[in-house]
Amino acid sequence: MEMLKGKVAVVTGGTRGIGFAVVKKFLENGAKVMLFGSRAETVDKALSELRAENSAWKVEGDYPNLNDPAAVEAAINAAKEKFGRLDILVNNAGISDSTKVENYTAELFGKVMDLNVTAIFNAVMPAVKIMREQGNGGVIINTSSMVSICGQPGGVAYPTSKCAVNGLTWSLARELGPSGIRVNAVAPGITKTDMVAALPEQMIQPLINAIPLRRVGEPDDVANAFLFLASDMASYVTGEILSVDGAMRT
Repeated sequence: MEMLKGKVAVVTGGTRGIGFAVVKKFLENGAKVMLFGSRAETVDKALSELRAENSAWKVEGDYPNLNDPAAVEAAINAAKEKFGRLDILVNNAGISDSTKVENYTAELFGKVMDLNVTAIFNAVMPAVKIMREQGNGGVIINTSSMVSICGQPGGVAYPTSKCAVNGLTWSLARELGPSGIRVNAVAPGITKTDMVAALPEQMIQPLINAIPLRRVGEPDDVANAFLFLASDMASYVTGEILSVDGAMRT
């Protein structure tokens, strides 16, 4: 069963890791997808991989500056023009950080907040306008994090930004509900992205020991949560932060 048949999605941060898994999962379930990346070469690489796997998939790419509201609006409007509509916005682009507070700078704090929070706002505004004009609702899903719930010892801007993502999600869900637009977030735990996969075994094993399910999450585990929230199976789910972390809370 194609859970997103006929739907059109925009996925930011869609060229690798969790974002790439989300794009692939949406395509497998019948959606047409416009993926956003940070650079032309990463977008082209992702598109080549996806088209090589299934030439019938309807997928395009772009690389707008997510901190430039006009550029984001133009790219989202272009996606709508390309595919005829916009049903789903996934705000996945972001950066993590582990800098100790004594080494923090205002510039670094601002950089994390800009991409992890302000960029989401920049994408939400034009997407909401399109969804309201279409008149049949829509779905917005933001990428939060386990650390938005429990914090982390270092990189204070990252959990701060993800707490802000949660607040944005809850508030937009309440405001946009009357328009039929559902807004949720997925909060992944430790997931086997390229960065985690490159860690040595002596660093990985203690992490696994702290996870009740005793394994690191796969990008596909997280993508399944996005698929559920994007689909009609979650038609009465909004304002939720869905943890996908194996019950790791520390």
